[in-house]
Amino acid sequence: MKDYVFGANILENLTTGMYQDSKVIYREYIQNACDQIDKAVADRLMKSGEGEIKIWLDSAKRNISVEDNATGIRAAEFQRLLGNIADSDKKIGEDKGFRGIGRLCGLAYCNKLVFTSKAPGENIVSIMVCDAIKMRALILENEHGKKHTASEVLNSIYSFDYKKTSDINGHWFKVEMLGINEENIDLLDFSKIKEYLSFVAPVPYQNTFIFRTEVYNHAKQLKCKIDEYKILLNGETILKKYNTNFKTSQGDDEIFNIAFKEIFDKQNNLLAWLWIGVSHFQAVINKSCPMRGLRLRKENIQIGNDDALQKLFKEDRGHHYFVGEVFALAKDLIPNSQRDYFNENSTRLVFEQELRKYFNDELHRTYYDGSELHSAYKKIDDLKVKEAEFQKKEQNGEFVNEEHLKAAIDKVEKARIEAEKAQVKIENKKKKANEESNAIVSLVIKHIEKEREHKLKPVTRKHILKTVKDEKYLTHRVNKLTSYTKKEQKLISKIWGIILHATDEKTAETIIKKIEDELR
Repeated sequence: MKDYVFGANILENLTTGMYQDSKVIYREYIQNACDQIDKAVADRLMKSGEGEIKIWLDSAKRNISVEDNATGIRAAEFQRLLGNIADSDKKIGEDKGFRGIGRLCGLAYCNKLVFTSKAPGENIVSIMVCDAIKMRALILENEHGKKHTASEVLNSIYSFDYKKTSDINGHWFKVEMLGINEENIDLLDFSKIKEYLSFVAPVPYQNTFIFRTEVYNHAKQLKCKIDEYKILLNGETILKKYNTNFKTSQGDDEIFNIAFKEIFDKQNNLLAWLWIGVSHFQAVINKSCPMRGLRLRKENIQIGNDDALQKLFKEDRGHHYFVGEVFALAKDLIPNSQRDYFNENSTRLVFEQELRKYFNDELHRTYYDGSELHSAYKKIDDLKVKEAEFQKKEQNGEFVNEEHLKAAIDKVEKARIEAEKAQVKIENKKKKANEESNAIVSLVIKHIEKEREHKLKPVTRKHILKTVKDEKYLTHRVNKLTSYTKKEQKLISKIWGIILHATDEKTAETIIKKIEDELR
């Protein structure tokens, strides 16, 4: 058999060219650590919940380390397992990582990559050092005509060593990235890395997310496990940063309930399930909100970025009305090498078809109805504001003349008509949601009605016209200036009327009030 050559450029593809976002190195090393923790639990080396992944950022020295307390690697297997590329013993559909290439990702971002491990029952610590600077130099030579094979490069940059230890029972594995590149200094930014991990990593929800129990219970009902691990960043526990409050383009909103959906194939096999935070859906969630969007997860590790599922919505903005997670379960939903989506196959096709149907039917109607309900209730509230303004001016005798009074009445009347139309729209939305079994919209309407705790009481024309005939309106605002003659009052009133015509009501009121204060 002929031996085929893998050129050095394959290493460039697996390191520098592999990922668009340097932060994925954390995901790759965490993923490998989680697999080993699972194996340690299965082998009864530790109990469930005892596994830990500790990440340390040393900004001063520009070093990063990721360490777990799982199985470690036996000294006899260390060089084979870490030295070989794409030759993993892991299994597709069972392990989180399985290609055997992720461990190389750190080479693109540091001067030296070091792997250290200790297996239980051994007195040997195994060490592998990878010279990342030399690797990049050899790849550059390759690109300029001095050819190297991938094997030649690996033999040049790898060095292995072993040292004795008295800690026979210890078991761990550590990755160290020494001398982080200047252009990748963001990898040492504690705040950025914490926020990244709080949505990407397989960690528990923080306590402020009051619906976490409902999520866990639903997973239990489906007999699905949500993998969670203890991950610490510089000693601080990482948690999923979901909460119930966020900002939209129309103001503050909140998650007041939670809804679930299961995705099945034609044979009724469960492909995935998801939870959605039920809010008022009044507008698109602000881009600054880190939990915006439905995040795709496999083994509770995020797939891609927060917009991995956006393409399945008929409108891009549709994805940004929601907060939630989609947990992919099917073994054939296999993350691609960059882990930004799934490999193409028939299972992925069905998964997308079913999700697209749900997104563009129930969820599409949900955010459209939510937006229209917000607008309708706003019109009802607008009526109440205008009523209050009218009554305040009535009580304080602030109307300048009959024309001013009638204009205010017309404004209230127009608001009343709009409010009554809005009420009809709300009732129609309620009826439609019940007929179409749109559970989410029904929850929204019920919650809003409970929040408001009052019904629309529109001001009738009869009530307004009675106000016009009230005797107090025979005395206008200018009559308060008692030190002036009737003729002078009439002139002042005329000037105020001109001001009302010449500018908006708010500005006019400011000017009239100023004149009024000066004339008193």
